[in-house]
Amino acid sequence: MDPALTLGFRSPELSLFRLRSDSPPPPPLGDPRRALSRRAVRARLNLSSASPPPPPPRTRLTVAAKKKPPIDGLSDEMNAIASQRLDFAPARRRVRAAFAEVQRQLDHCLFKLAPAGIRTEEWYETNSNGLQIFCKSWLPKVGVRIKGAVCFCHGYGDTCTFFFEGIARHFASKGYALYALDHPGFGLSDGLHGYISNFDELVDNVIEQYTKIKERPEVRGLPRFILGQSMGGAVTLKVHLKQPDAWDGVVLVAPMCKISDAVRPPEAVVKVLTFMSSVLPKAKLFPQKDLAELAFRESKKRKMAVYNVICYNDQMRLQTASELLRATDDIESQVEKVSSPLLILHGAGDKVTDPSVSKFLYEKASSKDKTLKLYEGGYHCILEGESDTKIFMALDDIVSWLDSRCSLK
Repeated sequence: MDPALTLGFRSPELSLFRLRSDSPPPPPLGDPRRALSRRAVRARLNLSSASPPPPPPRTRLTVAAKKKPPIDGLSDEMNAIASQRLDFAPARRRVRAAFAEVQRQLDHCLFKLAPAGIRTEEWYETNSNGLQIFCKSWLPKVGVRIKGAVCFCHGYGDTCTFFFEGIARHFASKGYALYALDHPGFGLSDGLHGYISNFDELVDNVIEQYTKIKERPEVRGLPRFILGQSMGGAVTLKVHLKQPDAWDGVVLVAPMCKISDAVRPPEAVVKVLTFMSSVLPKAKLFPQKDLAELAFRESKKRKMAVYNVICYNDQMRLQTASELLRATDDIESQVEKVSSPLLILHGAGDKVTDPSVSKFLYEKASSKDKTLKLYEGGYHCILEGESDTKIFMALDDIVSWLDSRCSLK
């Protein structure tokens, strides 16, 4: 799931923060206890009487982390694991390992109907910034000819190890080699959870990893496609704009490629956000709505989203919000340069990323081969949160589009 991408800016909710002092307030001026306090401090720190007194305790601003509610039906032990702080990758990796079997048993069509015999591999690559990047592949059954490679870019807060696991297996059963990674700061990859210091670093990491993957022996010389969902759609478009001829096709699902006029913040708010992000870039001061009801149409599937236990669903960090806005502005300014064969899928009822933005992209892109599919009443997570029939309809629309481009090679 890809939460909180309407970027509907509001004033920070200061009730999320508390002021904390390291010690009680000092006695008032003239009180003899002040002199006693100074002598006691000097004695404790072995300071001479000529030494200046230590500075008074500083008041610090601390951000209260969002507490995760318990997951219904899980033991206290599993809920304790799920509620761990996930700021850094080692903790996220431990939690994911503990929940791997639980996730596979979920009553969701992507897991229940996952085809057997798909070959998978997981590994880590150290990128040029020294970060360990989690990568995974799904290949067709032994003996099935591979038609092409599909490389995936996940959305904000997400990971390639939850719902995409079932999506990838479906595509692999149709003859495609699927590859995915977790962006820095998300999922199982290194980096502060939910923090994007520079959006172009996500883009460059995708280029770096997938350039190597496209040379793997099982797919060398075959058609290569890149698939991006929500924020991953923005990453995908920026990858294409940097390397216009590197891919045989681009597939976008509910892409975040322009902030709609209805939710775009006023310019004054943007300036305040830019300033605050330069002062407190990692702070979780940016309010966030729980968008599960807007993202998943079916309530049963919506309830399963909580099992994506390593997703980032806390308040958005200030620098992250600033970078997402900057990235979409950059894409909007270059949208006419999008020239690859292009398939765009969007739920017509999506209130997280505006389907009118996909129409804008479709109309402005210079691609000669472009297709826009809008799904009546569909919500944001059209590949995960709709009825089983609609989920597989959308997946098969992607497969049919890929098949027709592979047949041209």
